[in-house]
Amino acid sequence: MAFSLLYRSSSSAALPASTNAPGHTFNTPSFLSLSQDDPARWLFTTTAIILSLLVLEQLIYRYKKAQLPGASWTIPVIGKLVDSMYPTLENYKEQWDSGALSVVSVFNIFIVMASSTEYSRKILNSPTHAEPCLVNSAKQVLCSDNWVFLTGKSHVEYRRPLNALFTRKALSMYLPIQESIARKHLAKWLEVAKDSKSQAIMMTARAMNMETSLRVFCGTHISEHAAQEINEKYWDITQALELVNFPLALPGTKVYRAIKARKAAMYWLEIAARRSKAAMAEGREPECMLDEWIHNISDENYKGRKDFTDKEMAMVIFSFLFASQDAMSSGLIYAFQHLADHPDVMEKVREEQDRVRQGNYDTPLDLDMLDDMTYLQAVIKESMRVMPPVTMVPYKTTKSFPISDDYVVPAGTMIIPSFFNPLHDPSVYPEPEVFRPERWLDPKGLANTNPKNYLVFGSGPHRCIGIEYATMNMALTIATAATMMRWEHDVTPLSGAVEIIATLFPKDGCRLKFTPRN
Repeated sequence: MAFSLLYRSSSSAALPASTNAPGHTFNTPSFLSLSQDDPARWLFTTTAIILSLLVLEQLIYRYKKAQLPGASWTIPVIGKLVDSMYPTLENYKEQWDSGALSVVSVFNIFIVMASSTEYSRKILNSPTHAEPCLVNSAKQVLCSDNWVFLTGKSHVEYRRPLNALFTRKALSMYLPIQESIARKHLAKWLEVAKDSKSQAIMMTARAMNMETSLRVFCGTHISEHAAQEINEKYWDITQALELVNFPLALPGTKVYRAIKARKAAMYWLEIAARRSKAAMAEGREPECMLDEWIHNISDENYKGRKDFTDKEMAMVIFSFLFASQDAMSSGLIYAFQHLADHPDVMEKVREEQDRVRQGNYDTPLDLDMLDDMTYLQAVIKESMRVMPPVTMVPYKTTKSFPISDDYVVPAGTMIIPSFFNPLHDPSVYPEPEVFRPERWLDPKGLANTNPKNYLVFGSGPHRCIGIEYATMNMALTIATAATMMRWEHDVTPLSGAVEIIATLFPKDGCRLKFTPRN
């Protein structure tokens, strides 16, 4: 009723008597004096406002786009939403090939894509202009106060004690845990293979990596029940970290399920942190990453931060779990597939295993033995070059970013450096689509003399902290598999197609047939 009265008042409204004086009246704009009984005028006004907003959207897009390649006009409101909801590597390649810098709009989010090595590295190495945002749902899923979102000095200081968790001494402690779990799971793969022609290894490889990560990170401080619950729920987190997802955490949405999975994981990881602190206080020797962390910061010569809460430690482990579970699983699965597709390379891997192990295949691996497996290291490096687990990492500009001589990225823009294009630069990697580990064996070859192109693990202050851990885990798993079994690729029409979630996977799950190696 009050609303009706408001719009039925005179279009020449007088001020209250106490202020009623010449010059103190105002004329209400005609579109505010419309009657509810005049639907045609309301429809006209509403339509005019909507059309004005749509025109404004196009003008802003054109202004931000400037001279960069990209659609001349964007689809109103949604932009390339459909392409983003169903991403393909082919569509990304088309976008990257359009220019060293190009633009796209998704759901009214203006995005600048960088495809060249120069611009990709500039984004990754410009913390004063851009910060990682991953995807729009990332801060809801991973927590906005997660250390991975820190920048500048606070990020450097937080990261410093974490670097000590990946020293050679620490890796030597993790190696036996990783190898024992790899042997256990590979034996299961062989057992399943007795009754099956082939098996998709995507989810079983993820399960193996999850158990490996949880035992390396938390040791016996996390129960079997807790590890199983995290493993079962973690897929919800992976699915919620697609580039485009429904932004609100409403029941039934991917983001909602991911937040529930994160809360469950954090509950158990906080308990693990608390138990680790108690164990180290009792004077026990470190047996996992949490132990090593607490042991390091308890040293009287340690000068960095020491007051990490259980929640902070759990959040760091959770971030490591995210990186190791998705990226490492992708890298391992494609390594198995590449070797199955290249039996000549597989045979060289086995010959190297015979030489290094000298026939003692049950002898536990150590870091020196892995260092001697130079061909295997080349295989791992080449597999991730051909099919990098992560093709790009979205950043967001914190202020205007003069990325080139003729273009300034507006503040608040999502800006995405490509990892894929630098890794497929034909001037550095001739025949870039070809899987050729030998390109890494010559120290003076193009691949080794152009390290700036190898962006598998990123660059700059947010470069992956666990490079050695990830490559070691992949190498020891392949080394162990090469001595235990043979495998063949059951090629399907989807074997060459790529599933893009948070990372890349073969669309058919990578179907392999395993047989024991005599």
